[in-house]
This record gives sequence, C-alpha cells and structure tokens, in this order.
Amino acid sequence: MSALLVLRPEGLYCEAGDFFIDPWRPADRAVITHAHSDHARTGHRHYLASTQGAGPLRARLGAISLQTAHFGEAVHLNGVTLSLHPAGHVLGSAQVRIEHRGEVWVVSGDYKVEADATCTPFEPVRCHTFVTESTFGLPIYRWAAQHQTFEEINAWWRDNAAKGRASVLYCYAFGKAQRILSGVDTGIGPIVCHGAVEPLNRVYREAGIALPPTVMVSEMPDRAQLSRALVLAPPSAAGTPWMRRFPDPSDAFASGWMMLRGARRRRGTDRGFVLSDHADWPGLHQAIAATGAQQIIVTHGQVQPMVRFLCEQGLQASAFQTEFEGEEGAAQTEVPAA
Repeated sequence: MSALLVLRPEGLYCEAGDFFIDPWRPADRAVITHAHSDHARTGHRHYLASTQGAGPLRARLGAISLQTAHFGEAVHLNGVTLSLHPAGHVLGSAQVRIEHRGEVWVVSGDYKVEADATCTPFEPVRCHTFVTESTFGLPIYRWAAQHQTFEEINAWWRDNAAKGRASVLYCYAFGKAQRILSGVDTGIGPIVCHGAVEPLNRVYREAGIALPPTVMVSEMPDRAQLSRALVLAPPSAAGTPWMRRFPDPSDAFASGWMMLRGARRRRGTDRGFVLSDHADWPGLHQAIAATGAQQIIVTHGQVQPMVRFLCEQGLQASAFQTEFEGEEGAAQTEVPAA
C-alpha cells in the first residue's frame, strides 16, 4: 500500500499533490480542515478550505490567500484528486479525501458524529486509509445526548436567575459557544457574550446559522438584567477584571473533560457540563467502521490506547506524532485548562 501522506517537520505532507494538511509550520500550500488554532495557523502562502469554513478562517487569521471548495467538490492538484467532506465538528469543519492512482486516504481533522444545529453533520467517507483524531479515545468517554446537556444547562441557569445570580458558562469561543447558544432556552433571561465570543457569533449568523440574540456587557441598557443573564466567556476570562461586572455569579464549565471528576475539581467552578465537539469512544469507532478502512493512523489525543485497541480488532493501526492538541486547544497533559 502506497503512502499518500508522510510526516514532515511542517506537518502532514502529500508528496504526490505537493500540499500539506493543517501544517503547524509555514508551508507553500496548506489544506485546512477547520479554523481552530492548532489546525489553522498564520504564515502559509496559500490556503484551501471549505466554503463554509472561509468566514471563521478569515475572522481568525485575517487577510490570507484563500481558495474554497464546496463539500464534495473535486479539486485537482498535480494529479491528485482532493475533496472536502463534512466533519461535524464546528462551522466549516472538513475531512480531506485524497485519491491518487486508485488509492484513497481520508484525513478526519477533528470530528463528532452527533449532528447539531450549527454545522453540517459528519459524513462517513469510504477509503483505504483513515487518519483519525482520538482526543477522547478511551472507553470512559461516552456522551449523553446533547439535548439532555442543554436541559441541565437551562435548569442551572433558571435556578440562578430565580436567585438573582448571573450564570457564567466558560466555553471555547469558536464552536462550543455557538452550539450552546443554539440549545439554550432564551426565555430564561438575556444572553451576554464576551468580546472573544461575539465576533464569531456574527460569523455564524452571516453563514446562515440561526442563533438567539446576544449582547456584550457594555451594550446592556438595563444593568439589573445581568442578575438573570447567561454569560458565555472563554476560560481565559476567569479571574479577570471583566468578571467583576457580574456580582456573585454562579460559574460552570462546558467541556468533554468534565466527564472526569478530577478535572471538574481542579477547574474550581460550581458546575461542570459534559459537552464536547469531538467524538466520544463509541463515536470514534462508529466513524472508523463506516470508512471501511483497513489501515488507521491516529494523530492526536489518546493515541497509544486507540492504536492498541484497533490492532486487537484486526486493523492495521499506527500513529503520526503531530502538534494537534484536541479539545479546545489544550494538550491532554493540560486537561483542567481545556
């Protein structure tokens, strides 16, 4: 079996097509799966991404030389046929399908298999080799249906509002915040978004994604309403002067890492909500099986446990040592900060 991708210092490289996928060092041609910072970096000469991913990429990277392709559209690069397919992770997130001389490889980027209202659902793509993430590649990671998590968030917010306490929910500004917005009950109170979140809300709305009304704290005409508000902020906002605008808030954190009791305790918030934009253990294996691939390459997350398990299932499994970081831009050695 030929190797359509190899590991170079810049990242995952397709020699036949002369391009990199999500390179972490400057490259001439970069195919980008999605706009999270560990996959989309500045400094590349030319970018290729999904049409839906253009808004987030430009919002995060500024002026770049960007070519876009619709999901499923073929792009020909030096004899290699490349196409992008939905990954279901965040707005515009894509899997990269590479075909050359009858050999098909698919690079997943980050993905989840449960559909949500803020991005195109994951689409399995048949291939010979599947390059997969494994952020939550352990059997302990099994997500409840997202509507259950939204019900828990709403109940927490409703209870706080009745007590006159703002509900501060820490979450990643791109993807997680918008997914939460799509699932909460807007009848409970106003929704305030941190300055890192609101610009990305605009990007989602411009892409046609329905989100409820949100304001920044400086735009609140009635300051008394802050005591009933849901406040979405990145983890970096904790302990900053910005937080002093919310007297006696109840705080929480939304992340897949909240499945771990130790992570919840070290985070130090009142509540932890288990909500991830990555596939859980069953989701990873559902996706892998759907590809029909016999060769699996694991890029980041719980790499060795996943490789070992896949080999035990009779698959050819190995790993690429990448610089991708998994959930919310934090390496697994920094779980509490995710």
